[in-house]
Amino acid sequence: MGRQRIRIAAAVTACAAVTGLASACGEDMPPTVNYVVDADISSYNANSVDGNADGVLMATTRVLPGFSLLGNAGQVTPDRDIGTVTPEPGNRLTLRYEFTPQAAFSDGQPLDCDDLVLAWAAMSGRYPGFTPATTAGYRDIDDVACNPGDKAATVTFAAGRDYRDWLSLFGAGTLLPAHVVARTAGIGDVIAPIRSRNAPTVKKIAAAWNTGFDLKPGPIDTATFPASGPYRIDRYSISEGLVLVRNDAWWGDRAATDRVVVWGRGSDPARRLSEGGHDVVDVTAGMIPQDDDTDTGTAAVNASATGAPGDALGVEGLVLSGKGVFGDVRVRRAFASCVPRDALARQFGQGAQMWNLRTLAPADDLAGSLNGEFGRQYLRPDLERTRTLLADAAGTADDGTARPAARTVRIAYLAPTPRWQQMVTAIGESCKRAGITVTDVSSDTIAPGALGTAADALIVANGASFAAAGAADPIRDAYQLRGGDPLDLGSYRNADATRAIDELAVASLESERLGLVRTIERAAWDQVPSIPLFASPRVHRWNDRVGNVVAGLGRNGTGWNMDRWVLR
Repeated sequence: MGRQRIRIAAAVTACAAVTGLASACGEDMPPTVNYVVDADISSYNANSVDGNADGVLMATTRVLPGFSLLGNAGQVTPDRDIGTVTPEPGNRLTLRYEFTPQAAFSDGQPLDCDDLVLAWAAMSGRYPGFTPATTAGYRDIDDVACNPGDKAATVTFAAGRDYRDWLSLFGAGTLLPAHVVARTAGIGDVIAPIRSRNAPTVKKIAAAWNTGFDLKPGPIDTATFPASGPYRIDRYSISEGLVLVRNDAWWGDRAATDRVVVWGRGSDPARRLSEGGHDVVDVTAGMIPQDDDTDTGTAAVNASATGAPGDALGVEGLVLSGKGVFGDVRVRRAFASCVPRDALARQFGQGAQMWNLRTLAPADDLAGSLNGEFGRQYLRPDLERTRTLLADAAGTADDGTARPAARTVRIAYLAPTPRWQQMVTAIGESCKRAGITVTDVSSDTIAPGALGTAADALIVANGASFAAAGAADPIRDAYQLRGGDPLDLGSYRNADATRAIDELAVASLESERLGLVRTIERAAWDQVPSIPLFASPRVHRWNDRVGNVVAGLGRNGTGWNMDRWVLR
């Protein structure tokens, strides 16, 4: 993607809210909260592969709400401003979705059945051309029954596929405006071609859904980006950030503050102010220099710079490509054997223990009893094992030439992130002693598609995100190991793991979940498609100018309740 990302070397803003009512941008500006995030605000669509990786939901969760949202601890919370979801009796999961009668986008178009059908088609995996971040949950839906324009729909799941986390489906960020997609695709509506499986037309719909909501600093076509929440996009620029203002068409409780400016990775650090340069911060630890003692200009309300590791919903680690240098499982094992996981956790984990699970985060109730069972071969570097595995993998190629025992591994991450840069350096120092050269190929334009082409490994959270990640129910993130799912960035294929993930998605008993997680993790540690490291350390901070801020631990970040933020 040709996306522009500008270096953030410190918490950045173009203006800061000053005492009480005004903004430092000028006397005529409305009260403003400045919200600094590590998301790259590259799209209105948080559900695409790139939008999910960029952490777009951190900015749009109160711009494009759905039937539910993730609360401060990543828990699913119904959003009755949008509508209600009611289970109906029957021998398989059937849900009745009803939109609030006055629910509409800021351009006057009602939220309706069309938006539900589009979301399902885009994320179900059944319609070629769409590039969703994952098909988790939506793949289990058999049908969305409604007529175009209806304010209600009946969603029926396949027999035996009662998705456990059904309340999270069609949540914040998922209900993109179907009428905009139809207009961009040059068609009357999206339902008819989806129902008839009109391949050429569905291809146009998919293209509009995939890229029609790309956001770049510059003039905003408000017709393309209508809001359905308490805030709407007003403008977007490098120097002024993503400006959100109250949505006057919103039918729910009025947003408490007139204006929120979101400063993501596309913001301009040259415009930061020396005092009070930000109000709310939610970024990965080590992204901002001196992020433990940055002066906010006032006493901090939140005394803790980082969240407690035991409450974390994200796990930071390396995702490995299934081809190129890592096409041979022996090389993946060799690399895992030289990565200093113990030292990385001590130096960069902000107090977190080494984490050995991909399917459960530290906050999960089952995690504590399982974490010590896995990854024992890879707790600390075993350089002799690395050398032995590399020699075994060397051998002779099909053309008769000798394969080199020494290997080069290219590691990428979203730059600039000094902590990740230091981690790559530490990995390189350890692995070079065993014959593996590590190269830092990070950039400010890196995207998941770089894995297997420009990079052999990515540093991400929960298998796919460069920003905030996770939810209280971890089943969605388990799809990073399900063969064929878009969340499986490294193209990992293991029949046992895939089968166990499919069963885990509908398992309700804790005893069932334990056995399935063990199956998945055993397969993953044998094949090493990824290397978990530690709970993703994040900085949550706000100053005493802003009230009602509650750190958000899920993939929507602290912006989960931004419409309740109040300037004191």
